Amino acid sequence: MKIEGRCVVSIEYELTEAGKSDTIDSNKGGAPLEFITGSGQIIPGLEKELMNLSTGEKADIKVNAVDAYGEFNKEAIETLPREQFAGIEMIKDMQLYGEGENGESVAVTVKEFTDDTVTVDYNHPLAGQDLMFSIDVLSVREATIEEIATGHIGGESHNGDGSCGTSGGCGCKG
Repeated sequence: MKIEGRCVVSIEYELTEAGKSDTIDSNKGGAPLEFITGSGQIIPGLEKELMNLSTGEKADIKVNAVDAYGEFNKEAIETLPREQFAGIEMIKDMQLYGEGENGESVAVTVKEFTDDTVTVDYNHPLAGQDLMFSIDVLSVREATIEEIATGHIGGESHNGDGSCGTSGGCGCKG
């Protein structure tokens, strides 16, 4: 089945920085990565390049930084008073999670610290890096109406028989 429209896609991948050989992340030999196309669940550059692949296809896909985790932003580095981190044992490059101004979850990386200050980086750890994905498309199927509405994969389909219930389907082509 070809990836088109709103589909549930299952892939196996290995991720490296473009032009380098060290693996950054991989799910080979583990659980597949499943996502619903068009839901913003994977980086946009990867999703765009996956479109029109089919079950069983393999591909090496380069995703430029701007279409992955964005360019590195020097203004996303901030030095804060150490007392804001009371009770936390600081380790260089550790990830900390907090709450943003609007209640959203925010992740930062500790870049350096002193007795008085902590310098944190709000950039994603892969910001500014062109990425290379080695992909194996394991399966593709139409997303159900419920999956499209909720963004969650699995559970009962809208009409109970595994189809999405729309005449003509959801846009996935066999």
